Amino acid sequence: MITSSTWAGKRYAVLGLARSGAATVAALVASGARVVAWDADEAKRAHLFFDDPASGFARIANTGEVQFKAPPLQGRGWGWGLSANEPPVDRPHPNPSPEGEGLLRFADLETLDLAPFDALIVSPGVPLNRHPLAAKARAAGVPIIGDIELFAQARAELPAHKLVGITGTNGKSTTTALVHHMLQTAGVPSLMAGNIGLPILSRDPLPAGGVYVLELSSYQIDLTHSLDCDVAVLLNITPDHLDRYRDFEDYAAAKARLFAMQAREHRAIISIADTPSALIARSLSAKGEQLIKIAPGFCMDQSRWPRLQGPHNAQNALAAINVAEALGLPNAAIDRALETFAGLPHRMELVGEKNGVRFVNDSKATNAESAAPALAAFDRIHWILGGQAKSASLDAAAKNFGHVVRAYTIGEAAETFARTLAGQVPVEVSGTLAQALRAAVAHAKPGDVVLLSPAAASFDQFRDFEDRGDTFRALVEAL
Repeated sequence: MITSSTWAGKRYAVLGLARSGAATVAALVASGARVVAWDADEAKRAHLFFDDPASGFARIANTGEVQFKAPPLQGRGWGWGLSANEPPVDRPHPNPSPEGEGLLRFADLETLDLAPFDALIVSPGVPLNRHPLAAKARAAGVPIIGDIELFAQARAELPAHKLVGITGTNGKSTTTALVHHMLQTAGVPSLMAGNIGLPILSRDPLPAGGVYVLELSSYQIDLTHSLDCDVAVLLNITPDHLDRYRDFEDYAAAKARLFAMQAREHRAIISIADTPSALIARSLSAKGEQLIKIAPGFCMDQSRWPRLQGPHNAQNALAAINVAEALGLPNAAIDRALETFAGLPHRMELVGEKNGVRFVNDSKATNAESAAPALAAFDRIHWILGGQAKSASLDAAAKNFGHVVRAYTIGEAAETFARTLAGQVPVEVSGTLAQALRAAVAHAKPGDVVLLSPAAASFDQFRDFEDRGDTFRALVEAL
């Protein structure tokens, strides 16, 4: 667990107790902070407490709010697992609270006066533009932050390290995982967190010389004010999440803040294939910042990178290579990492091959922009798309429609996408993923690719994009 003496004795309100919220509460209380936490889900509130003295928490009241109190730290920091089956963990705490205790209390934050709190800490899923608690905090002059900002505050007490922050509308997860793999291949201690993997505050600090690699969504950047990345990366900016911002320009400005937080001597790496990203790069160049620009259309030999196919992965790989070079990794380690990278689930993931037909799971593609790279990567595609569409338009993928042999639409957007594609590619309304796969298999010939790249969210028929991709994989395995 990452803790900090800067939080000792301070008061924090924490909204949301899923994985990152639970890790945040654990780190704050272990550091001697006084925390009032809330989640509308009673199960998540109960999830934080263990009736075991060894957990480091003792019941001090059992009222409508329920209170817990950590025993004196005495130079130790007490943490607990993120599920009821995980044992509590006892780790050294370098700077125990001068008060000797942390305090956790549950209360509905909307009923409280927020003015006495040092900060309101929310998960990235909380819409700052319309949540009443966010407005209440702003009115009270209380900073609204997330766990990434807490990590930024804790960095001064961590062993000497470097920090890489990676953002962009598409490609963040793959690039983050690839940079992490390059570091591990080179023998450099590293961990990846942020919008990928485990919550950053739940991780053990890296030893001296380590590198933290953070995938950062625009939401996480919104909740961060002092994250000075040694290397900051912007992959692209295309319309997305516009329900959370006034307009597209506001969304792009959120991405740009990652570079505004950097010290002048630190490195920025920006792909300039789209206008908003190019404008951010131009602004940094005018200020004399340390900047590497990745131009569009750069050709790379990807034949030895089995999990990094397609033009979009050429861009991801080039960004990762530039990060690795900025960190001083040897070329041999970079090359070896590109060849051995295993890829990520649900991102152009080959899940099977039957009778010469390949089946590719790209369930993470939840908009047309993120589906376009997969359409560009293969020559003869049976395209399964649809779900809960963010837009009826598929224009961002249109230049690759020539690769589509036939399309099969599913979910809420089935009829809408079928109308959009009519006259451009042969299309049939399948409705469900299972029916779409059956139809695609019936039409596919050896050498073809059956591609799930939905260009839409999954929530109409599935729990999330992972559930959709797992279902596709299971259906393929059952063929």
